[in-house]
Amino acid sequence: MNRRMILHMVGQIVMLEAVLLMLPLTVSLIYGEKCVISLAVTAILAVTVGLVMTLISRPGYRTIYAKEGFVIVALAWLLMSAIGALPFVISGEIPSFIDAFFETVSGFTTTGASILTDIESMSRGLLFWRSFTHWIGGMGVLVLIMAILPADSGRSIHIMRAEVPGPSVGKLVPKIRSTAKILYMIYIALTGLEIVFLLCGGMPLFDSVVHAFGTAGTGGFGIKSDSIAGYSPYLQWVITVFMLLFGLNFNVYFLIVIGRFRTAIKSSEMWCMLGIFAASATTIAVNIYPLCQNVEKAIRLSAFQVSSILTTTGYATADFDLWPDLSKTILFVLMFIGGCAGSTAGGLKVSRIILLFKLMRRNLHNMLHPRSVGIVRFDGKRIDDKTLDNVSAYFALYVGCFVAAILLISFEPFGFESNVSAVAACINNVGPGFAAVGPTACYAGYSWFSKLILSMAMLIGRLEIYPIILALMPSTWIKK
Repeated sequence: MNRRMILHMVGQIVMLEAVLLMLPLTVSLIYGEKCVISLAVTAILAVTVGLVMTLISRPGYRTIYAKEGFVIVALAWLLMSAIGALPFVISGEIPSFIDAFFETVSGFTTTGASILTDIESMSRGLLFWRSFTHWIGGMGVLVLIMAILPADSGRSIHIMRAEVPGPSVGKLVPKIRSTAKILYMIYIALTGLEIVFLLCGGMPLFDSVVHAFGTAGTGGFGIKSDSIAGYSPYLQWVITVFMLLFGLNFNVYFLIVIGRFRTAIKSSEMWCMLGIFAASATTIAVNIYPLCQNVEKAIRLSAFQVSSILTTTGYATADFDLWPDLSKTILFVLMFIGGCAGSTAGGLKVSRIILLFKLMRRNLHNMLHPRSVGIVRFDGKRIDDKTLDNVSAYFALYVGCFVAAILLISFEPFGFESNVSAVAACINNVGPGFAAVGPTACYAGYSWFSKLILSMAMLIGRLEIYPIILALMPSTWIKK
């Protein structure tokens, strides 16, 4: 275990957070808000802590193996969330550190679960920071580090694999730093494009930027008490489309950019996700039509909520907790499916769902034909047994973490539906659940203990379990 390298890398990330805090600090200065002090103090503290960490941990060798990659990612996200919570506490806008930590973890993990009961009373600078954490966490802060700083190791792929969601992560181009740059160029371009479309619909600049951040990171922090419901149908459709775009695998966009359009449109994961969206949105639109008495409204509300939940964004234009049970059940199932691997969305990922079904079908076939050799293919490529074993193991761990979290918060007085949907919404990085944590409610009523459990659930969901578990295992830290 290269402990010095871990400390050095985490120190660099903390210093980067100080730089990122300059953007909301500038927004606070523009609006003449008092929270500029809390942002400045936090930035100074982050620089100091990061500098000390890097100076006292100059590594003798800079090799990063898989173990170091997982630990760096886990510690970086925990420390960034802890420091990122300080502006809310220092300003007094969220006095409790546990509440501020929950809100910041929710931001960085792109969950969108909130403890705020009066969002519109928040200062612009902190609202901007709150949504900006979505954008930072969407693609991953360590991917950003690799994109802008010289590579510390030829094995930086281990960091990307630990942070980027999906069954497997590879390089788009031979150099990992170039891969990180390409991912961020696509990410920035799509974010900028959405801002333009929102501005064209009459949304104010500040609103356009923060909602684009929330959409790009598939996070869902709003700045209005009714989320997106108060905006025009045009703006709702724009956000619906961009939520879907950010829920697709970014490899598809890379293939389009380099001219391999035919390969891009053959992505079975993309078509499967779009098929799930179309089927779910159509079913719910028919189901809620009696409540709307308007075809366009039923389609718009259905499409928005399905896009939001499937991509785990969490924005809302309706209180779907009041919808018929069929619609609520579909949305609950969509929470677990999530978006595509290699996107900013949470959930199990469409590719894992496909592989699990293919694996189940192969096993059933082998039971009927014991001597046959079943081959699982994905996009025409043979999937090796190691990848299939990893998918099965991940699913088992996922179910275990889900059940454990439900048991740990089961003492809360909100009822089974609220507690189960709260865990489902947090571990899948969705945000709103049902009943006490529905789209018009929040998580403020939960105890400090449950908020910490749900914060861990958010981190486990965003980092896909392994980094957090490995960082907590004593055997990980043994020098070998």
